Amino acid sequence: MTAFSYFISDLHLCAERDDITQCLFRFLTDQAPKAEALYVLGDLFEMWIGDDDLSQFNLSIAAVFKRLSDSGIPVYFIHGNRDFLIRDKFAKLAGMTLLPEQAVVNLYGTPTLIMHGDELCTKDVVYQKFRKKARGWWWPRLMLSLPLKIRRNIAEKGRKTSQKNHTKLTAEIMDVTPDDVVESMQEHKVQRLIHGHTHRPAIHDLTLDNQPAQRIVLGDWYDQGSILKVYKDGFDLTSIDF
Repeated sequence: MTAFSYFISDLHLCAERDDITQCLFRFLTDQAPKAEALYVLGDLFEMWIGDDDLSQFNLSIAAVFKRLSDSGIPVYFIHGNRDFLIRDKFAKLAGMTLLPEQAVVNLYGTPTLIMHGDELCTKDVVYQKFRKKARGWWWPRLMLSLPLKIRRNIAEKGRKTSQKNHTKLTAEIMDVTPDDVVESMQEHKVQRLIHGHTHRPAIHDLTLDNQPAQRIVLGDWYDQGSILKVYKDGFDLTSIDF
């Protein structure tokens, strides 16, 4: 059997979207156990306000990932722009290994840069200013020191503001900046990049240092599941019906 690894991102799980949750559960139960590893590249949740938010819904998500991990399939997680407050407590509950925001993994002989991808959308200046603050040392500490109810209100307000702002942004602003893609890949000395965030699943061929290179964009899970299967001789970017 050919060895392979799975990649997913941008599920935006929440209690109100049981169709997404059930699709994920089926994937983790039926398909993921056949892989060598599973990589979750951010925005697993619609919002995450802290590891102390141990709702029944959040615990159910942790449990199904933990079963996969306990079966011997390693699960790796990179923070997204919606769940960057996930810490070691939830990671342990879910059996996940937290990776840096940008990580290079050797996928069957091909060094590959993986990330959520929001840092590449540099034309969205307002968001990048918030990102710099939110990923710093003081802002997360301040937020996590607040009562859970206040954090939830802040997150809901922030989500509505973000949705409103997105209606005013052009497609170009919300997509990655090509020069930053090239810079990141050159910095990490790779010819392949996998990321999510933009919700625009596609395979982009490019030339990097006079060599063929690829940028693979994962899809979101709003209307169907989206998975990337990577093996030695290639990859498949496919969808799963709800």
